[in-house]
Formats: sequence, C-alpha cells, structure tokens
Amino acid sequence: MRIFLLAVGTRMPGWVNDGFAEYQKRLPPDMRLELEEIPMPKRAKGDTASLVRSEAEAIRKRLEKYPGAKTVALEVRGRALDTHALSHKLGELKDIGQDLVILVGGPDGLCPKLSAQMQERWSLSNLTLPHPLVRVLLAEQLYRGWTLLTGHPYHR
Repeated sequence: MRIFLLAVGTRMPGWVNDGFAEYQKRLPPDMRLELEEIPMPKRAKGDTASLVRSEAEAIRKRLEKYPGAKTVALEVRGRALDTHALSHKLGELKDIGQDLVILVGGPDGLCPKLSAQMQERWSLSNLTLPHPLVRVLLAEQLYRGWTLLTGHPYHR
C-alpha cells in the first residue's frame, strides 16, 4: 500500500520538511508515504476563487496518476477521525491492497467541487491549522496508525 499526500505549496520551512521526513522514514516499505508538492499559482489581490480553481485543476491532473486509489480531502468540516479510526481505515486499505491519496489545499482551502468529488472528507481537527503543520501532523498520525496495526509500542 502506498499513501500519497498531494499538498499545495512548495518551499516549506526546514522544520516542516524535517518533521515530515522523520515520520515518513519510520513507515515500513509496505505502507510507504510519498509527498507530491503542487506549486501555488501566483497570488495577487482579488480573485481567490480563481486561484482555488487553478489549484484544483493542478490537483486533478495529479490524481490521474493514481487510478483505483481511495481519495480523501482534508477539510475543516470533514469527518473527524480519532487515531483508532484512522488506523482501522489504514488496515482495511492495506488488506485489500488499495492505495490512498490525501489532498491538502492551499491557504484558501480546497475547491468545494473538487472536495465533493473525493470519496471521503476527513478533518484532523476543529482548529484551523497552518498547511505546513498539517503535513507533519498527518505524517505522525499515519505512523501512529501503523503502530497500532502492528502492536508497536510507540502508541501507548
């Protein structure tokens, strides 16, 4: 099983790259986590709706590379999952050999139409989190979910 994080934004601070990489390397080869960064369109004052649509189009093009994968949009108003529920979902996908694609939008969020086309919408928190932090938090929770599946002592 492979997990693909498609995230809008490039040139993250070092602490973000280091934190993500730490949990990425802890995951085993049979549950590999890969990050694909999607450049943000040039930002100017004004039409954020067109920027969000432009980001959505770039994401749609990337999604074509993952036929058959379960698609999930991370949204503030998505379904809240606790660690055990996330672990269970990972286990189900791993058992059937289905890949997982998780989308993180840019500063203005995901395009609502794109989000509605995903198979599921998850929320990491009721709090609004900075997008760079979401990468680290998600990677850690995926690792924690795997440790639950395998009985690893990380999750106590």
